[in-house]
Amino acid sequence: MSDQPHPFDPAAQAPAAHEQQQHASQSAPAANAGDATLEDPLTQALTDVALLTAKVSELQDQYLRGQAEVLNARRRADEEVSKARKFALESFSESLLPVIDSLEAGLAIKEATPEQIKEGAEATLRQLKSALERNKVIAIDPSPGTKFDPHQHQAISVVSADQAPNTVVGVLQKGYSIADRILRPALVTVTAAA
Repeated sequence: MSDQPHPFDPAAQAPAAHEQQQHASQSAPAANAGDATLEDPLTQALTDVALLTAKVSELQDQYLRGQAEVLNARRRADEEVSKARKFALESFSESLLPVIDSLEAGLAIKEATPEQIKEGAEATLRQLKSALERNKVIAIDPSPGTKFDPHQHQAISVVSADQAPNTVVGVLQKGYSIADRILRPALVTVTAAA
């Protein structure tokens, strides 16, 4: 007989099976290490996605709150502008009430002398000017010789005069400004340019 073991002999197969088990046990840690390597990036990616999703939610919430804050600020500003206009008009109107009272009182006097009417009109005019000044309405009344300013004056005519060219000779109608804004320019005559 030959020294070759019979293929179906269990004693002959034992060393081969033992070698396969050793090879399998040696490769198993490598496979487990490969699984751990696969799980770590996947777990890390899922963790990163969860963190980024939370951050996106937080930023969306901040954005919506910011938008609401801007809308509320705009609404409050509109309300304040509306109130400022309303109360500015109210203040101006209140300052004119004494003028109306004076005019009505003057008209109620049936037998007033021309002197009394003149005094009453002058007193009422002072009241009106005072009310306008309190509300920052200022008269534009340039004196003769003042340099012509096209922002505050409107030239009605050009005349020859013994003063510097392009200066005011006389005022035909006063102008008025309110808080540095011209309501009406002063109507003036000016000297001819040289």
